[in-house]
Amino acid sequence: MITIARVTPRRLFTQFFQDETLEPAFVVLTLIGIVAGIWLEGAQAPAGLILAVHIATYFFGGFYAVRAIIDALKEWTIEVDLLMVLAALGAAYLGEFSEGAILLFLFSLSNVLQAYAMRRTEQAITALMQLRPDRVNIRRHDREYDVAIEEVQVGDVILLRPGDRVPLDGVIERGAGTFDESALTGESMPVHKGPGMTVLAGTLNQTGALEVRVTKPAGESTLTRIIAMVSEAQSRKARSQSFLERFEQRYAIGVIGAVALFILLMPLIGGTSFTDTFYRGMVLLTVASPCALVISVPAALLSAIAAGARRGVLFKGGVHLEELSRVRVIAFDKTGTLTFGKPVLTDLVPMNGLSEHELLTIVARAEQPSEHPIARAILQAAEERGITIVPPEQFVAVTGMGVRAHWDGRETLVGSPRLFHEFGIEVPVNLLAQADELTKQGRGSVLFVWRAQQWLGLVAVMDRERPDAARQIAALRAAGIERIVMLTGDNPQVAEAMAQRLGIDEVYAGLLPADKLQRVEQLRLRYGGVAMVGDGVNDAPALAAATVGIAMGAAGTDAALETADLVLISDDLSAIVYALRLSRQTQHVVWQNIIFALAVVVVLVLTTLTVGVPLPLGVVGHEGSTIIVVLNGLRLLTFR
Repeated sequence: MITIARVTPRRLFTQFFQDETLEPAFVVLTLIGIVAGIWLEGAQAPAGLILAVHIATYFFGGFYAVRAIIDALKEWTIEVDLLMVLAALGAAYLGEFSEGAILLFLFSLSNVLQAYAMRRTEQAITALMQLRPDRVNIRRHDREYDVAIEEVQVGDVILLRPGDRVPLDGVIERGAGTFDESALTGESMPVHKGPGMTVLAGTLNQTGALEVRVTKPAGESTLTRIIAMVSEAQSRKARSQSFLERFEQRYAIGVIGAVALFILLMPLIGGTSFTDTFYRGMVLLTVASPCALVISVPAALLSAIAAGARRGVLFKGGVHLEELSRVRVIAFDKTGTLTFGKPVLTDLVPMNGLSEHELLTIVARAEQPSEHPIARAILQAAEERGITIVPPEQFVAVTGMGVRAHWDGRETLVGSPRLFHEFGIEVPVNLLAQADELTKQGRGSVLFVWRAQQWLGLVAVMDRERPDAARQIAALRAAGIERIVMLTGDNPQVAEAMAQRLGIDEVYAGLLPADKLQRVEQLRLRYGGVAMVGDGVNDAPALAAATVGIAMGAAGTDAALETADLVLISDDLSAIVYALRLSRQTQHVVWQNIIFALAVVVVLVLTTLTVGVPLPLGVVGHEGSTIIVVLNGLRLLTFR
């Protein structure tokens, strides 16, 4: 059975009243009405016809302003549009229909241009949404299916071909290829990925046919959360924006009251005619309107949020953008932030006639069954040197100390001095001295190797620091950061050595998550604004306590996306410098807009009260300033 919706005059009027797309057409009709009215007056057409054209012109020019006023009054608030409409009605009362129509035309044209300009800031969300395909090829029960993305379940296998967008977060099961991740991270260089590596929704598979097992449903993918985050950020107001919106209400009421007193009292005090005073009052209503001031802050903030999103820098609202500009101290977690978070083998110190190759072969065999990151680093080094790794016959991992393995009837111990103390084996003083020297050089972990009742040597493993870390820390100083601090749970000697290489001012090592929180609070008391940079998991308390919590390399990390105020999708340290400079530039633009908007209002009001300003010129000055601050804010969309 087919149900046909009943079309009533009321339904048609409601749809017409709520339609946003007609505003540009109404602006054009207003301009046509102005030209027609002036021509008819010059041709001395019948008064009734001229009045009808003026009324139609007012209707088209003031339609959306009146609608905004009605909506605001329902909420017991006042829109600045009311000042414009009152001024236009005042001009009509004086018989200056054309001047009032010009006011409404320029005001509505300004609104259309503002709406167009502000839509530019929403294109970041639109572009992100376009990164996710609607349908996807999957393999189930050895058959291929083309299904809607909402029907894909966790565990399904997606088939990717060269040129395909990754529809959902997943892990590569088969195949390899290069991925363009610039849409999410801002990184222009493609990334090569193979089996076991994570791929994110929205990235582009440039080469290779791959099979990817889905790890998150459509509603929970990184791309979906980023889209939601940018949308929420654009709706969260900064303190300056909230203040201006509250100020707008009181200011509009004050202007209406002041103009009413001006119209009533000036003829009595100054002896001017009521008509001249009323006309000047209508000009005052126009030039004193704070439209430019109110739009000055959101124009800049929304543009900056959109610009950051395009570079993989996600601010969770204008307030965090504002706060970052005031930060003077940045605290870094070490592992995964200043370093790659993946240990590598750095030193082999063989003894008793062994070669480095022989020492590494023994250590790798002892560590082969272990899943510890240090063991993975040793095994990778052995693989790179072409060493065939045979599992030991027996293996025991001693938590926090090392490993114990047996093969060929001999026992092997690899670990810290605590491991040997546990088994009653005394570590020689000279070996301890060598290990201490390696630690002072910044090696993260030094392992002692013992087999068949003799010492075979030392193995040093460390987490590599990012090659650009020192340069980016210097760039942060150049951007105005006064103090750089490292907060880490690592060995104090390792942390101090790294801090000296990178140019870090203060180091606090051996910290638990609660200790990091305490240090951040102390830094805030000592210096004021503090930003904390971490991975968003172990550093969550410190991220929450900081003035601005920054999660770096957070693609796919739930805790990072939830905890931090600013999320950097890539693990590039330069993104922090970019975010800081963007926030500082945004504050400059905000204050440029505020000062300019206030200056225009003051100059126009004083000029109107002294020498007088024609209504059309006042309208041009008022609307022109509004358009200028919007365009100035939009400059941030291209911030580099």
